Amino acid sequence: MFKATDLSSRLIINLADGRRIGPVKDMIMNDAGRVEAIVLRGRKRLMGVLRDKDIVVPWPQVKKIGVDAVLVEIEDL
Repeated sequence: MFKATDLSSRLIINLADGRRIGPVKDMIMNDAGRVEAIVLRGRKRLMGVLRDKDIVVPWPQVKKIGVDAVLVEIEDL
């Protein structure tokens, strides 16, 4: 069991390519209070002035939540 705020301090690693993605910005919940997806902040570009679009990761693509990192599997990034 974890708190939603715990996710914001963990690294998000994509299993598809081994890259660190971005910090957790938000969570999408359904009416029953279950997590449907996590929203990751888009990467900084152009010397930190611009950002890529936020990345929505459906909950089934979250493979493992560990003490230091969250492993997700996203093929098309």
